[in-house]
Amino acid sequence: MVRFRVVATLLLALVVSAVWHTGAYADVVQIVYTSDQHYGISRKAFRGRKQVPATEVNAALVASINKLPGLVLPPDGGVMAGKPVEWIDYVISTGDIANRMEGSREKAPMTATECWNVFMEQYGKGIAVKDRKGQPAELLAVPGNHDMTNAVGFFRPMYPEKDNGALRAMLERSTGKKVPASFDPYAQPVVLSREKGGLHLLLMGIWPDTASRAWMEKELKKMPAGQPALLFTHMPPNLTANRLTNPNGDHGLSAKDGFENLTPDVSSVRSVKERPLREHRELADFLKAHSAIRAYFHGHENFNEFYDWQGPDYTISLPTFRVDSPMKGDVSAGDETELSFLLISADTDTGKMTVREVLWNTNASDMMTWGQTRTVSIAVDEAKK
Repeated sequence: MVRFRVVATLLLALVVSAVWHTGAYADVVQIVYTSDQHYGISRKAFRGRKQVPATEVNAALVASINKLPGLVLPPDGGVMAGKPVEWIDYVISTGDIANRMEGSREKAPMTATECWNVFMEQYGKGIAVKDRKGQPAELLAVPGNHDMTNAVGFFRPMYPEKDNGALRAMLERSTGKKVPASFDPYAQPVVLSREKGGLHLLLMGIWPDTASRAWMEKELKKMPAGQPALLFTHMPPNLTANRLTNPNGDHGLSAKDGFENLTPDVSSVRSVKERPLREHRELADFLKAHSAIRAYFHGHENFNEFYDWQGPDYTISLPTFRVDSPMKGDVSAGDETELSFLLISADTDTGKMTVREVLWNTNASDMMTWGQTRTVSIAVDEAKK
């Protein structure tokens, strides 16, 4: 009888522990964030070899993502600190999946379509992490400047001159609809909206231009009061003028002018060397007017950095997170032990989010460890919304 009571007590403790463990983090959403896969090029060095193709480097990155559930989060005082990772809800890439197709028939690079197909083979099929319900983590992807350039053309020779296959595939995944080969990439931007655990995700290609902000405006109006949103895009808030549409002549692509026509917004400045302050102010005004957007995530400049974007006139202070590239890291290209991606843990119950740098190639091996970490508030002030 005593033995039965002891066993029953132990079983009850296990049940209570399991229920507490399941419910204690019911509102925590976990996201792996990476960017700039750049299929079609090679790293100068990786794990003891020279000129290693992007397929091999990205395969190693995917393998590291799949090992996350075996890691324990650092005791940094952040969300889930000291707890095992266990689940991942989303894996996000903010573009430059393909490298720009600069080349010739004799030295033809991988096409955008080929790059996308490899990305879906390695990331789409290769990522094995799951959410708390045991369902595969959802892979979300939006285009970067290289993906867009491949679709609309460039002012230097490319081969082929255009390939919109990757952009079209991203648009089909975002809309769930078949897209004709002759679609207009300016009229149909790639945007994605997701909600889980009381957290809203807003993803868009290139940069939050006029069309993307209009789309966000509609999405934000649909959200319940007090729900926080995270913004993911390719470019940093301080967009450079060359990414905008050429304001000169017929607005076409011109090596002399240097504008890349990546967004339909026509540049407010006539030289790519000038700072497009009007565009920066418009974005700052939008973010200030929509305080439900609690953080900004971007790639493109290819190094890990946690900072606050304050706009050109210091009118806001928005937590901003820049992520590294496996292929073109400003720091990690020269020191492969600095290769990293981000793990985001957002708790809508406590109104906190912790972003942790995952160093996935320390000592030029497959060992992982934690790098920088930052915890910020994602609580929405309804008075400012």
